[in-house]
Amino acid sequence: MKPRRATILLTAALLASASFAGAADMNPRLAPLAPLLGKTWRGTVSPPGAAKPAVDVSRFELALNGQAVRNRHSIDDGAYGGETFILWEEAKQSLVYYYFTTAGFYTTGTMKAVDGALESHEIVKGAAGGIAEVKATHRLLPDGRLQVTSRYLKNGVWEDGRETHYVEDPQAVVRFKE
Repeated sequence: MKPRRATILLTAALLASASFAGAADMNPRLAPLAPLLGKTWRGTVSPPGAAKPAVDVSRFELALNGQAVRNRHSIDDGAYGGETFILWEEAKQSLVYYYFTTAGFYTTGTMKAVDGALESHEIVKGAAGGIAEVKATHRLLPDGRLQVTSRYLKNGVWEDGRETHYVEDPQAVVRFKE
């Protein structure tokens, strides 16, 4: 075997064992999130036909010694973004999360696995343009895309939000303005 090929195979084996080791250290209650971990997703979040489509980049990682999942996302290279920590809360017997945004508001919510999807319901804290609550469903589709649909409680009325299809994009980068 040529030295370069041996180095590539050894590197691949180490990376594979490192990812298995990380998964072994994950709180088993976070298992519904495992298919998203270690991946960066890119999706267009503007309405069809928009003059300049808004692009959302989202990355999921294991955090806090496997006791949480961290999601960071940014729209249009940091024009807007946020960071979420998802963990198991024993008292609620549920996944809970905290989402902090660059717009100055934050949300708290719960998440559960239902029929192969993740359903979430969050309460908005702070000024978010009249939005008080958000319900969303995250589903991995057979073609590998991540579908996210949402509804908003805005000014006392539930409205359809958006439906976004994300594709895995290892080259995409979550950015925040400095």
